[in-house]
Amino acid sequence: MSNERESMSPTQIGLGILWPAFWTGLAFKLAFVLLFLALGMVHFETRIGLAFLMLLASPVTVFALPTITLGLESHLGEGAGIALLFLLAIPIDIWSLGVVGRTFFLERLRREPPEGLGLTLWWKCALVGAIFLPILWIVVSATTQGAMSVVHSIFEMDFLKGIPVAERITIELVLWGSAATAVLLLLLVIGVWLVGRVIRGTAESAPQALENYQGLITRWDLMRVPADQGLMLTGLTGGAVVLALLFWSSLPVFTPHPHECCKKPEVKAAPVFKPLETLNKDEKMLAQLAAQVELLEKQQAEAEMEKEKGKGKGKAGKAAVKAPAETAPAPPAAVKP
Repeated sequence: MSNERESMSPTQIGLGILWPAFWTGLAFKLAFVLLFLALGMVHFETRIGLAFLMLLASPVTVFALPTITLGLESHLGEGAGIALLFLLAIPIDIWSLGVVGRTFFLERLRREPPEGLGLTLWWKCALVGAIFLPILWIVVSATTQGAMSVVHSIFEMDFLKGIPVAERITIELVLWGSAATAVLLLLLVIGVWLVGRVIRGTAESAPQALENYQGLITRWDLMRVPADQGLMLTGLTGGAVVLALLFWSSLPVFTPHPHECCKKPEVKAAPVFKPLETLNKDEKMLAQLAAQVELLEKQQAEAEMEKEKGKGKGKAGKAAVKAPAETAPAPPAAVKP
């Protein structure tokens, strides 16, 4: 077992502490992120939203944020909530590094965790992050820009100009994205190695754990049981309730909603289709239409009959007027004296 402890590389030590500490503190940090987003205190750019979450989640970058923001003139976003988030992340990081560090020292290194281990690991890791992360930022940005320029110049050659636009965009993205990702992963491994070197120095100065494996297991179990369980449960429940109330009370104010002049018309739901009722209504409607058609036909027939009768009376009257004029005797001729 001692050979295994001595053979652990700095990368294994750094990853063995940073990875659990990342997941231990991330849940608490995300609760404050959601609250500040609902309150409108944080407005970060979408294109670097992933970088914002990486900086927030990592326990080694609290001092790297002002270095990147001020020294490199790269803005993660706007709002006072960003600075407040990283200030609130400090006690969370110290607590998570302390919990993970004590377990790692006892289980993997068989060393007695010194007092204030969380604070010691935090300031050492934060110092490494403050120095190394700006270097990572510069190198990855330069690599990405250079890879994009090289790939673009390659596709400007004559024998590649015939490639369709969609395929060209995909190939370019894969080429420069692969180069940038490889450089990022390599630098992350180097950063974890540096953190492991710092932690190894702290572990070497700690005394050896004298208990056997069973005794260490008992100590691990007791470390996870709070001294006052009721107080801890009350504190966590009260904090969760306060954060939830603040979150839901702020949502109606800051949630985007359409203006009164741009409201969409209300769409009523279509009634349920009932075949029997529809057939009965159609039958009644057809019967009413048939009765109306018959009435119209009857009225039209009566109108035509009256019209014909009117024409017959008119012809008879004209004949009666013409007959007396034709049979009337001529007036007597005037007698000359």
